Parts: sequence; structure tokens; C-alpha cells
Amino acid sequence: MNIIHRNLFRLLRSGAFDEYEELEPMSPFKWRRLLQIADVQGMAPYIQLGVVSQRRTKSELCIPEEIIKQLNSVSTVVPNVNTTLMKLLKLDPHLSNYFLNRRLKKIKADEESSSEGSVETIQLLNVIIYNVNQTLNRGLDLHGIIELGRFLRNRGDSVDFIKIETWLKHLGLERMAALQGTILIEVFHFQLDEIPYMQKTERQAYSLLMRTMEHTAFDTAETWHFRMRSNGMVENNGKILRRNLRRCLKYFKYCPWETISNFFRNFYRNLSEIEE
Repeated sequence: MNIIHRNLFRLLRSGAFDEYEELEPMSPFKWRRLLQIADVQGMAPYIQLGVVSQRRTKSELCIPEEIIKQLNSVSTVVPNVNTTLMKLLKLDPHLSNYFLNRRLKKIKADEESSSEGSVETIQLLNVIIYNVNQTLNRGLDLHGIIELGRFLRNRGDSVDFIKIETWLKHLGLERMAALQGTILIEVFHFQLDEIPYMQKTERQAYSLLMRTMEHTAFDTAETWHFRMRSNGMVENNGKILRRNLRRCLKYFKYCPWETISNFFRNFYRNLSEIEE
């Protein structure tokens, strides 16, 4: 782990989980790189909160003033830490595989109609599936994983983890959920007993996260997949297609059917969106 990532994770732990760790001095260039990673991953608000938390503990920070000004320009008001999670909990994510998504709908319908149904248990399942979608479309998403961790710590007492474990097995998502949980353990210092539906950690979780963080900023530079040339021929963006195929192969072992279905669903959707 390099110094940029160490400081990034320290600020995130301060901002999201109120855990103070002293920062290491860096050059302005490296601080700008840290902000770039945070911005692409949607974590700038938590970095901002992390700076505020650091200032409460230490009067003088090793962060250059120009970097603090740049960070403050992202948002003039420090966001309420509950706002992002509440927005996420209102989502109703689905799965790309038809049969798995049908199982998901049945799980939700049965739980909502049950006299012993748990809203928090469905909400946790939704957060996990949201992160599965983000992972298959963009790579491991630190923002979503932070929200998963905050949900577990703030509302985990109301969750039926036996149901969650059963549902994840039924949907073939046990290893994808474990991938998310492993990031919480290795990066955000969670304990295994804070994630009761996890049986074991995933060895490659951290290296997958590092790869995503290194490449996301560059991967988003070109977003078109197919386009129509002036002569009427269809041109595909080979670089984007190869990147998506590599991601598909990378996560295939964690949830084979959903990974393949997601790849082809995106392929056909992008093809249908060619500008006339």
C-alpha cells in the first residue's frame, strides 16, 4: 500500500467511521491524486468529513492549504453523514440474470408480506446487490462498501442474518458479498463477527480493490461503446469492450451467472443506444 492509499483510507475511516489516525505528509501532487481517486469513487464528502474530524483532534494538519481549499470547493457545506445512506436505502436494485432476478423479487415479496418480515433485512440485501451491480459495471466501489459498513454498524442489530445468508446462497451471491465484507475487514478495520453472513474472507479482495482504484480514473475517460460513423457503419470502442470483458472474467468466479448476464445485458443495451 503506497502513501496515497494509506492517507486516503485514514481520512475515510475518520470521515465515515470516526476513527482517528495521524496522516503522513505528502507533496501537493500526491494530495491532488488522492482527491482525484476520491472524486471518481464518489468519496469526496467522506474525505471532507475526515478532514473535519482530523482538525478536531489535531490543530495543525499536514495537508497543504491549497488542497483543503480545493476539497472545500467540492461542497460548501459538510454533508449530513446519513443523507447518502438514506438515498441508497430507497433504491430497489435488480439482477441482470432473469432467473436470479425472479428469485430476488420472490424473496422481497415473501418478506414484505410476512408477519415476521424485516425491513432492515431487505434493506441490507438491497445494499449488497447495489454493490454487486457497481462491481460488475465499474469495479469494486468503495463508496457503496462504506455505506454497507455504516449500515451494519448502525442497524445491524435489527437484521436477520440467517435470512441474509440463506438469500445470498439462493441468489448465488455469497462470494460477492464476502468480497465486499473482506474490504470492510482489510481496509476499514471491521471484525469478522460484525459481518455474520460471511463464512470466510476472499484472498484477492484487496488486490482487486487496488486495481480498481488505479484504473477507474482512466477507464472513465472514454464512455462510448458503439457509435454510428458518417458512412452508416457501426463502430465499437474496442478499448471499452476489452475492459468490460476483462472485468467480466475477473469477477466470473464470484458469481458466474450474474456476471455473464450483466456483460451481455450491457452489450445489447449499448448497442441499442447508438445515436442515429
